Order: sequence, then C-alpha cells, then structure tokens
Amino acid sequence: MTFSIALRCPQTGHFGIAGTTSSMAMGARCLFVNHDAGAVITQHRTDPRLGLAALRHLRAGASAEEALAAVASAPGIEWRELAIVDRNGQTAARQGQHQEPIHANAFGPGMVAVGNILRTRDVPAAMIEAAGKAADQPIAERLLAALEAGLAAGGEVFALSSAALRVAEYADFCSVDLRIDKSSEPLADLRRLWEAYAPQQANFVERVLTPDSGGRATNSLDILAREDKQI
Repeated sequence: MTFSIALRCPQTGHFGIAGTTSSMAMGARCLFVNHDAGAVITQHRTDPRLGLAALRHLRAGASAEEALAAVASAPGIEWRELAIVDRNGQTAARQGQHQEPIHANAFGPGMVAVGNILRTRDVPAAMIEAAGKAADQPIAERLLAALEAGLAAGGEVFALSSAALRVAEYADFCSVDLRIDKSSEPLADLRRLWEAYAPQQANFVERVLTPDSGGRATNSLDILAREDKQI
C-alpha cells in the first residue's frame, strides 16, 4: 500500500528519495538516503532497520546488488519490499514472496520505483517516466512529479495518508527533508510544503555550511532590535 522512488542525479551525483502510503508517518520508516552512500527504500510491513543496514553496506563500498544481498537473509524478508540506488547509479530491488498484490517495480537510468497493494502494475513505470521527463528540474521536482504520476496511474488501493521527500546533496545531512505525516491529501500538501520551502533552501544550507557568513540568516536579537526601532 505504498509507492516510492529513489534516484541519483547523473549530473550532480546527488540523491533523492520520495514516497507515499495510506499509513501514517511513512517518512520516518521507509526512506533512507545519504550523500556518501546512496538511497534505500524499505516498505511493506516495513522494517526500518533494513534501510539503515543497507546504507551501512553502501557506505562501505557495496554496490546496490551487494547491499541488497547482504540484507536478504534478515528475519521476515519475504514480507519486505526493498529498492536501492548506489553511488554509481546502479539499482536493485527485491519483492518478497509474501507481499500482497498488486506489487511491481520499474527501473530507469539511476532510478528505481517500487510499489505494493497498487491498483495497477503501471504505477512504478509511470513514476520512472515522469522523473525522466523532468530531468532538467531540481531533484525535489523530479520526485514530486514521479509521485503525482504514480497517483494518476492508479496509486494504491487505499486512500493516501502520508508522504515524504528527501534530497541529499551534502555529506551527513539532507538539504530537503519534508514530511506529511497524516493528511487526506498528502501529495498536494507535500507539494505546497515544497513550494514554501524551496525559496528558503539555500539559506538553510548556508546556515549549516557557513554560519559565520551572514547572508539572510539574521539572528533573533537583530530582529528584536529592528522591531524596537520601528516601534
């Protein structure tokens, strides 16, 4: 009852991952990404430990296939749906024998999409196609286009409730990490959240990388001082 996509941008080497489901808070449980390793999707009776374990293998130099093989003996693996993109843009996916239908996957250059309890098998392929057509857009836009295309292609059987979007451009933190944890229209809410966040993204990154540089990152005391003068 979830559909997700992970990708590596061939021009920048940056990673993105996004998904949506009828369960709440999928962003905290299903999507794992690190700029120095890759991106991992773990869903269907989700075990977030698999995402963390696969990232560790990727960070140690494993390929997507090798990282997938390394976690494929975990308890309950036949209930799990996994997809991986590694630092070279190679992809891998595994769908367990106990997964509920309809489940499907699709691949593109540096991209993998997976879904379960879908209305049609066309959902992952529609996501890959949409992400490919938006290749000249920022990663976040590509991911949102993919989710919206997945919904238009049929989506999952149940009404969606949560959605999440993550982009890893720098070591050890995500420049975009947006989540809708419970909503009647999580994809529409996620797009609105991204459109509000996008103009501020560079400023938030600046605060991480160069906190002494000034820019728009004005501290609270400066704000209060200006307000006092206006009064």
